[in-house]
Amino acid sequence: MFQALTQKSTYDRYFKSLKFGLYCMTHPLDGFWDLTHEHRGTYSAATTILIVAIFVRILKLKYTSFLFLNVYWEELNIFLYIASIIFPLGLWVIGNWATTTLFDGKGRLGQVYMGTCYALLPYPLIQVPLMILSNLVTVEEGQFYSVLDVISLVYCALLIVAAMGQIHEFSAGKNLIFTVFSLAAVLIMIFILMIFFSMVSQGIAYFVSLARELLFRM
Repeated sequence: MFQALTQKSTYDRYFKSLKFGLYCMTHPLDGFWDLTHEHRGTYSAATTILIVAIFVRILKLKYTSFLFLNVYWEELNIFLYIASIIFPLGLWVIGNWATTTLFDGKGRLGQVYMGTCYALLPYPLIQVPLMILSNLVTVEEGQFYSVLDVISLVYCALLIVAAMGQIHEFSAGKNLIFTVFSLAAVLIMIFILMIFFSMVSQGIAYFVSLARELLFRM
């Protein structure tokens, strides 16, 4: 009986925290403050929003009209495509947390992750109707589709900036500065990783060629 009540309360908290994402969309300053400082958000709901956003992104490739999006499925690796979404978001979370921690940012790594995921909620909510719309409009009417497509991305970006300001308790100016610093940190991490993987691939290629040479001489 106690276990059933515990599970029910857990599910209730999960669905309430998931629904709270709608409040964050329409009241970003109050919403993202309450999300972390008042513990209105949960990691499970944040991860759900992230998964749904990625799933909708994949659906967009398949169900958006070819007039607005051409996809060459023979050349598409779905796992690499998913990684191309998760990887930059992960670098953003780490980069934002790392740079703000050095300058009295109040947010923890988990809170930055949660705020970023909740800020992605407008994407699936806007893109699902857009997929349907893309199959109903002509090319001449496609400007409306294109504008809404851009709005969904800009909306998410603005919510992420607002979320970081509330989580770290930064002023608007300081928040914008550290948004730029965070993006710079992401670029630096990508550059370092590219050098690292390049060195690893060269090292592997060297040992493979060395092994082939030894086998050839034997």
